[in-house]
Amino acid sequence: MSEVVFWVLVGLATVVSLGTAWTLGANSNSPPFAPAIGANAISTMKAAFAIGILAALGALTQGGSISETVGSGLVDGVAITSLAATVGLLTATGFMAFGIYSGYPVPAAFATTGAMVGVGLSLGGEPAVNTYRQIATFWVLVPPVSGSLAYATATLLRRDDVPETVSIPLLAALVGAIVANVPLSVLPAPPGEQGSLAGLVSLAVSTPTVAGVDAATALATLAVAAASFHLIRRQTAASADRGIKTFLIVLGSIVAFSSGGSQVGLATGPLENLYGTELGLPSFVLLTLGAVGILGGAWMGSPRLLQATSREYAQLGVRRSIAALVPGFVIAQAAIQFGIPISFNNIILSGIIGGGLAGGSAGVSRRKVLTTLVFWVVTLAGSVAIGYGLYKAAAPFLAQ
Repeated sequence: MSEVVFWVLVGLATVVSLGTAWTLGANSNSPPFAPAIGANAISTMKAAFAIGILAALGALTQGGSISETVGSGLVDGVAITSLAATVGLLTATGFMAFGIYSGYPVPAAFATTGAMVGVGLSLGGEPAVNTYRQIATFWVLVPPVSGSLAYATATLLRRDDVPETVSIPLLAALVGAIVANVPLSVLPAPPGEQGSLAGLVSLAVSTPTVAGVDAATALATLAVAAASFHLIRRQTAASADRGIKTFLIVLGSIVAFSSGGSQVGLATGPLENLYGTELGLPSFVLLTLGAVGILGGAWMGSPRLLQATSREYAQLGVRRSIAALVPGFVIAQAAIQFGIPISFNNIILSGIIGGGLAGGSAGVSRRKVLTTLVFWVVTLAGSVAIGYGLYKAAAPFLAQ
């Protein structure tokens, strides 16, 4: 390959990666605020603005693990070339763009994972069976786990014998405890680890370890949980409606941040080898590229899908909306920890459906749920086939 052709492919792959990130910002980063919009806690345009900022920050601080999996963990024995990255990204973006304009959320993780597996196999690589097994297990577990947790939480919040001044603050305390331990690449940490808010306290204060848990980390976690409990309890005590909606917006913000950390790797992962190995650039440059694309997509393209997911899948109240977001946040952070590409459409919509069922099945469109499941299967299988075929067709022209 000549140097001119190489740089042309670098430029093309970069533009396509930006386009993919844009599509992710418009498509897969939208669902975290859909329950809040459905509950009339925030307007569509304000939600779109917040999604862009929060998802971009999440991309910069949490995007590395999944980007690495997508870039080098899906196929063994080959490195993803600039042409393969471009073909894979074009395939995935095509599926996601169709989801935006059709109103049906296409799972970005399914589209990108399938496309990169397809081009990797077309390069002559071997299937990474163990990785597929881990990813498939996680994907299969997401709907029942998210839906069941949302159903249980919504049922609890609807109980008359549990006052909202107790149930809502307790959920806030749980979320606060998790937030205190969310890994962030920008915070200092021991070698080979990522920092967290609770970890900062552990680094600053030397305390004994009890049953494998650092005492300072545990105390910091409890402190954040207590502060979260107090803040939301004070809000709900003054006005139950205002307190609940405040917590719903906070949850949407946290999940949107987490979605950026998860989804950016779907746009930047295919370029990991190109940017890191061939160009010698630090990973932060690639994550910044993805964050910019996500920001633009959220601001310009997300309102349409926000309305579709918030109003067409289930007519939720504020309590069931909270129930949909809590498991979404937990599952998203687990996926980031394990470096598993996930679909936020999968997580949040499962939670919306589970929360909706707690109020009776009439609030859930069975036809659209079935259609969405079909779209997910078609996306995964179709992206593998198209990615494989497109690379096979394009590679001979590059060799000439």
